[in-house]
Amino acid sequence: MIVVAGEALIDLVPQGTGPLAALQPALGGGPYNTAVALGRLGSPAAFCSRVSSDAFGEALLDRLRETGVGVSSVQRGTEPTTLAVATVGADGSAAYSFYVDGTADRLFEAPAALPSGTRAVSFGTCSLVLEPGASAYEELMRRAAAQGVFTALDPNIRAGLIPDADAYRARFKSWLPSVSLLKLSAEDAEWLGGTPREWLTAGPAAVVITRGGEGLTAYTGDGGEYAVPGERVEVVDTIGAGDTVNAALLHGLAVRDALSARALAELGPGGWTELLGFAARAAAITCSRAGAEPPYAHELEG
Repeated sequence: MIVVAGEALIDLVPQGTGPLAALQPALGGGPYNTAVALGRLGSPAAFCSRVSSDAFGEALLDRLRETGVGVSSVQRGTEPTTLAVATVGADGSAAYSFYVDGTADRLFEAPAALPSGTRAVSFGTCSLVLEPGASAYEELMRRAAAQGVFTALDPNIRAGLIPDADAYRARFKSWLPSVSLLKLSAEDAEWLGGTPREWLTAGPAAVVITRGGEGLTAYTGDGGEYAVPGERVEVVDTIGAGDTVNAALLHGLAVRDALSARALAELGPGGWTELLGFAARAAAITCSRAGAEPPYAHELEG
């Protein structure tokens, strides 16, 4: 079981050009997209969050159930669902503005225990920024790591939600001793400051940097550096691409029985190249269609 902990929200995606283009609601949120992608890839997965009881919240849970993702760890609340208004650039890249005041996912409370059979927990995005829920997710991360559970972190920086950048950067560094796999985009890495080698010395067994169409690079504690190019595809938008990479990495590690620091160190050049290539192909498929629509396992066969 791979548990994904974090927010579920509604992306409002423009259906044309200009500031008053019609907005199409789409199910989203970095952790939510990761959970859906894991389900589509065939990994046993569960979602751990707090979701509104409004119509948007029901739609979010319906998709998780349809994808085979467990929802028994989802808390419910009467507060509204968080909204993220997307702006899609000419190159397909997406930027967001958020409506988060008083929304349900901010009131998440750390559960007493993770689902039975949990092998890994994934964290990231807004849920580690917005209090009081951020502290509860942080508590869950530290507790899982202390229990020997494999932990993955994708900070997925949304700078507009971070009131004190230096305080967040310090908090990010404090998480690293509790992180097994750190995945982040080149843009996030630049915003946070530091290098993969610096982060590796603080705790993670591996760091994966994504560079959009240029591909992915993994850095390991033994000095290894493994890179693959991006898959060429006609990009519709990049919504959910990084989340698909998260899921593909976790799925690939689970298939290889490599959800541990020792197993990561033993993957070697061939294992890392194969794993990163799989993640690149999965992300390319997501970029080839509108919205966060990660691939199913059969689309990646061969």
